[in-house]
Amino acid sequence: MKKIRASRRWIGISALVLGAVFELTGVGSAQEWKQAIGPWNWSFPRDHGSHAPFRTEWWYFTGNLRNPEGNRLGYQLTFFRQGIRFKRKDQGGPWSIRDLYFGHFALTDALAGQFWYAERLSREGPGLAGAGEKAMDVWLLNWKAKQAGAKVNLEARHEAMALSLEVESQKPIIFHGKNGLSQKGPREGQASYYYSYTDMKVRGSVKTPLSPSAIPVEGKGWFDHEFGSNQLSPEQVGWDWFSLHLSDGQDLMIYLLRRKDGTFEPSSSGTLVSPKGRSLHLRLSDFQIEILDRWKSPKSGATYPSHWRVKVPLGQITVELKPLIPSQELLTGGSTGVTYWEGAVAGRGTSGGKTITCEGYVELTGYASFLRGLF
Repeated sequence: MKKIRASRRWIGISALVLGAVFELTGVGSAQEWKQAIGPWNWSFPRDHGSHAPFRTEWWYFTGNLRNPEGNRLGYQLTFFRQGIRFKRKDQGGPWSIRDLYFGHFALTDALAGQFWYAERLSREGPGLAGAGEKAMDVWLLNWKAKQAGAKVNLEARHEAMALSLEVESQKPIIFHGKNGLSQKGPREGQASYYYSYTDMKVRGSVKTPLSPSAIPVEGKGWFDHEFGSNQLSPEQVGWDWFSLHLSDGQDLMIYLLRRKDGTFEPSSSGTLVSPKGRSLHLRLSDFQIEILDRWKSPKSGATYPSHWRVKVPLGQITVELKPLIPSQELLTGGSTGVTYWEGAVAGRGTSGGKTITCEGYVELTGYASFLRGLF
């Protein structure tokens, strides 16, 4: 694992602004921010954009790629918006801070056994960071995700890393939970509005610190968009999230919310998507995940699951997964302040009695320390 060093300017302001985040979030009380309660009147492309009345929002792009030689690579490009004040003090002047934007950008090279990541943090402001409200148009300096018709263009550059991809969904929008209301706990408002494009065709190029020029790539991607104001409870320490493409055309999302007492939050759930884009909501009792091995990070000292057996009896699915490489951990002290593991995985198993392969991404939070603040 290697971190591409952020500039001193951004590292320097991060401690100041991060401290402000967790102090200023108290300025706008929880009652002021809109809560994820009840049905949402979905409308696209509008809902690909920003939802300013909600305190927390993220746009998550991950994918599994191959270069012309068939070597496997993975990418993550994530944008977070965190509201720190419900209303602007100066009634909307261009330099008043209402939101902060954070970004994480990571590349995995399976053949080289290397993982690189970069992070960014900026205030909202002209030329710095922001998100459109009528369509997907999110930017953080020279990182961006911009909708262009049915496609989304992803761009990110930082030192020796670069990504330029065009992604296009092959299936309809998938709404998780109850028509997109994804419950994360027992309390009212402890939820998010959550939808995905689970099967995205990806074409473009990436550049790693090992490549002298951009490498043409293609593959499959996944896009998550969530917004809410009060997701995790004090009893919850983190989550395990899986997004998987099965070779029989199905897609599978599962999230397990872990509690301090070692149990799973009963509202943990998932979604199984058919080859034609029909979705099936999965309750906690509808799947099992067995941890077969673990990996200890030499950087953070955290121990993460690193080999899983996933079973979904309703779909007659059993697969075993492993990371492409173990060390896909992000230590984001210069942005969100969260240490977590997020990486490309692959495996094989059976579905409906037939042999399949699978690939995707897994995210593991709360293993280095309990989550707080942004979530």
